[in-house]
Amino acid sequence: MKRFSSTTLKTAFVKSIPIFCSYVFVSMAYGMMMASAGFPWYDSLLVSLTVYTGAFQFVLITFLSSGAKKKRNQNELVMNSRQSFYSITFLKEFKQMGRRKLYMIHTMTDETYAVNCTLDLPKKEKEDTMFLVALFSRYYWIVGSVLGGILGQIVPFDLTGLDFCMTALFLIIFIDQWEKAEKHTLALSPL
Repeated sequence: MKRFSSTTLKTAFVKSIPIFCSYVFVSMAYGMMMASAGFPWYDSLLVSLTVYTGAFQFVLITFLSSGAKKKRNQNELVMNSRQSFYSITFLKEFKQMGRRKLYMIHTMTDETYAVNCTLDLPKKEKEDTMFLVALFSRYYWIVGSVLGGILGQIVPFDLTGLDFCMTALFLIIFIDQWEKAEKHTLALSPL
């Protein structure tokens, strides 16, 4: 097993704190919504282990509840295609990461992409930090999903409006990127 320096671990953890703050609460909302749809907490865990894309996981609740299967794969592909484009930005770094490359591509999210763009570290330290941020972020999401699933089964909640969490998260990311960017032409152009 690979050992990471304490400096790299600390850097990755500090860089992942904003992701922790959003992921734990958003994934708890996801787990609670899964529970309110009648799914046990371990279904939240299983979906989070395999799908790992917050926006589609919220949509997946509706698909699973209604039994819809036909369009699910197409919708997932379209909703998550942006993450493939994020990975293209880091292909050079990911190629040099050996066996970790596929994990890095699978775990690229809006939040990890934003953190990776801010890393100004030597090559090896940057690769290790990127990997650890992705690993920590995935754990945050999984833990929050399970906690939300368990909490949703124990305590009855009125979940009206809770599905707005993902919209709020994307808005926060957009505002953060807007403030950091010097030019806003692309953000204002219709796609």
